[in-house]
Amino acid sequence: MWQPDFLFGAATASFQIEGSTAADGRHPSIWDTFCKVPGAVAHGDHGDVACDHYRRWETDLQLLSDIGLDAYRFSVSWSRVLHDDGRRNEKGIDFYKQLLDGLERRGLKSFLTLYHWDLPQHLQDRGGWLNRDTAYRFAEYADILSRELAGRVSTWTTLNEPFCSAYLGHTTGRHAPGLKDVRYGVEAMHHLLLGHGLATTAVRANDEAPVGLVANVTRMTPASDSARDRRAAELAYAHGNTWVLDPLLLGRYPAELAELWPTAKAPVRDGDMAIISTRTDYLGINYYFRSNVRSDGSHGYVEEDLPGVERTQMGWEVFPDGLRDLLIDFKNRYPGLPPIYITENGMASDDQPVAGRVVDEQRLRYFNTHLAAVDEAMRAGVPVKGYFAWSLLDNFEWAYGYEKRFGLVHVNYDTQQRTVKDSALALKAFLEARRRGA
Repeated sequence: MWQPDFLFGAATASFQIEGSTAADGRHPSIWDTFCKVPGAVAHGDHGDVACDHYRRWETDLQLLSDIGLDAYRFSVSWSRVLHDDGRRNEKGIDFYKQLLDGLERRGLKSFLTLYHWDLPQHLQDRGGWLNRDTAYRFAEYADILSRELAGRVSTWTTLNEPFCSAYLGHTTGRHAPGLKDVRYGVEAMHHLLLGHGLATTAVRANDEAPVGLVANVTRMTPASDSARDRRAAELAYAHGNTWVLDPLLLGRYPAELAELWPTAKAPVRDGDMAIISTRTDYLGINYYFRSNVRSDGSHGYVEEDLPGVERTQMGWEVFPDGLRDLLIDFKNRYPGLPPIYITENGMASDDQPVAGRVVDEQRLRYFNTHLAAVDEAMRAGVPVKGYFAWSLLDNFEWAYGYEKRFGLVHVNYDTQQRTVKDSALALKAFLEARRRGA
């Protein structure tokens, strides 16, 4: 099913790889601040250096080319391209212009994400995503950047995984800004999605490239066949999947949210849902694992780990069939489902070079089985147009710091030496055979 125009790529995010957090006029983001909170990030890790991509970007783009990939998905640091007063930071914008020009020279398509969780701290100081005004500031940022980069970008993404920004950042406190109130999560999600709709319109006014949103999704299964556990799985599905996708594609929030959180209500104003459901040119899907859930005895659910299943370094179950099932579910649920890109899929393992080689057999199996699941979904009529491995490089893995390694390429954080892993070499061989028509 791999048509000639099907794209294979790899993905990264600005705060996770760039480093140089104080260089050339960049201002702090919420993740710079969060990393300084004792106990917030494993080992006290931070993004000050990360993979030093801000200085080594030519090397990293060449890795993409050497592996034989078609496309690169990356994000822009809002704090790097705009000053706190909204003025353009020309040095920051020039960095991304150079990056895009480097991709074009190598024949690589560019998938640019405007927001991958790193809100400028000065906006957080004014309420962040709990402040409706942030949605409008996001649209202004999208307008400025799309004017500057018009004609250079293959595909635009407004938000990466608003679920994580809203829920992990504002309800569980696991991510920046570290707030812990379900009402905050619901409010933040609404303003994030409102920002998506406003930014989509802004980008379209300046550039003809497609615009979409990327959502992380999870396959939910009930721990038993009891009515309560089956209902728990439905509630988990709404929480983990349709909380984002229903407003985006149907113009309404799923009814299950009122059962999950009876005291938390999205601050919807007249016209908001029409803005949020502005036509999207594509939908990005990030998939990693399945959650097995049971009833919490009330109106919610709790996860219940299955014994004897394969897991990754993150403790996540390897369940490729879940990706196929979700894609088919979405096709059935959403009439006129837009084209889909699998914008993240991958796994963490404790990879270390031995004699200049990184043997990561589990990751290779993971890619093979998940690509097979994508193929099955495509044969069932799901319009999947590309697949991006997470991640190009081992990197700063948010609250886990540098202990979890997702990369196709191993990074020695002391020396910044890059070592291409066996999984990347296998992917290279596959792409070469594909181009030969083998």
